[in-house]
Amino acid sequence: MKKRNVVIFFLALSLILSAQDYNRKEINLTIYNSNLGVVKDLREINIDKGTTEIKLSDVAKLIDPTSVHIKLDGNILEQNYQYDLVSTDKILQKYIDRDINLIDEDGNLISGKLLSVYGGQYVIQNPNGGLTLIPNIDKYKIKVESLPEGLITKPTLVWLVQSNNSGKKDVEVTYQTGGLSWSAEYVVLLNENDTKLDLNSWVSINNRSGASYKDANLKLIAGDLNLVRSRDYPNMVKAQYDAGVMMEAAPQFEEKSFFEYHIYDLQRKTNVLDNETKQIALFESENVSINKKYLYQSGSNKVGVYVEFKNSSENNLGIPMPKGKVRVYKSDGESPQFIGEDMIDHTPKNEKLSLKIGEAFDITAEEKMTDSRKITNKINEQDYEITIKNRKEESISVNIEKYFGLNWKITSSNFDFKKVDASKVEWILPVDSDNETILKFTVRYEY
Repeated sequence: MKKRNVVIFFLALSLILSAQDYNRKEINLTIYNSNLGVVKDLREINIDKGTTEIKLSDVAKLIDPTSVHIKLDGNILEQNYQYDLVSTDKILQKYIDRDINLIDEDGNLISGKLLSVYGGQYVIQNPNGGLTLIPNIDKYKIKVESLPEGLITKPTLVWLVQSNNSGKKDVEVTYQTGGLSWSAEYVVLLNENDTKLDLNSWVSINNRSGASYKDANLKLIAGDLNLVRSRDYPNMVKAQYDAGVMMEAAPQFEEKSFFEYHIYDLQRKTNVLDNETKQIALFESENVSINKKYLYQSGSNKVGVYVEFKNSSENNLGIPMPKGKVRVYKSDGESPQFIGEDMIDHTPKNEKLSLKIGEAFDITAEEKMTDSRKITNKINEQDYEITIKNRKEESISVNIEKYFGLNWKITSSNFDFKKVDASKVEWILPVDSDNETILKFTVRYEY
């Protein structure tokens, strides 16, 4: 019952604050991957000559007040951020030593002076001097005379400015806020023989900042920024996840390099509403050539299935690709079926991407050490066998990777190998259909 009463106060005050809103001329919104947004809000405000106060109440709840910058024709004397928001507890805290009325579930009235509010328990002094102790306030309707001074319904920026003349002036406010983030989402469709793919990319924008941005100029920045995390401010509330999802079709972004990052600039205005997930098409590519790869990594006992391709214009791509999730589908002859997913990092053009789709069902691997011997006090040798079995109807090749640590040397191998780096070796084994291939090698360690 107490929440119902407080809502009435909210509604009454909200109408008053709405009347004080200023004319918004333009809003620019830049969103980063790292739960950060930058808002540039241009308003037209009627400013009186002399010293006057400007209040802006519809800012993001997760605003960083230390990042606020204002630009206008005049002098800024003072800037304040007010976030003492209305709540039942705060109203009653300010009513200590003042009269309140409580009505219980049977309609009985309790009147008196509020002496204490602690942990949901209340102490009221009756008009006759006695005390009423209330262990559970949830069963009562609370009535107070008015909203205590200093409480507000929205976080509010307040400036004290001095102007040499009066009239309507442009005021530009810029600030950082949490609760804004975006990520890329990719959908891949493989062709029948796993040689090409079609790719659709989307950006998913999440707004949990506590504000809506209507008719906004939207820019997305891809890259990993270095951020100094400061303390949370009292108004920073937990995000809610009951937001709706809005999707928009057709690629509409212009991409360009910016500092050490990439900017994706939406070529039209859009609405980014509070508690909303919005999806906007980024780009599409068709007939991208791929290489299907089977990989056994020593110790895993599984053979992974990978799809690799180059992000180049010659391969119908050549676009900086923001980090995000890639979902892979393939048609079974009737409809596309989901076959796996992977994450990619920020990938520049002309770089290779490798997506792990899953584990091969019809390809198995078995690895064992067949012998270990001590040659001298400082030299040991070990013999290994890795057996790859292929129960598919076609012949395949399987890449094998093994790590050896330090001070090693392969002294014999029945297949050619490549030393990838100081600790890793790679083999490529051909395996006929419904057959097996055994890799045998010896490694020597010197200490």
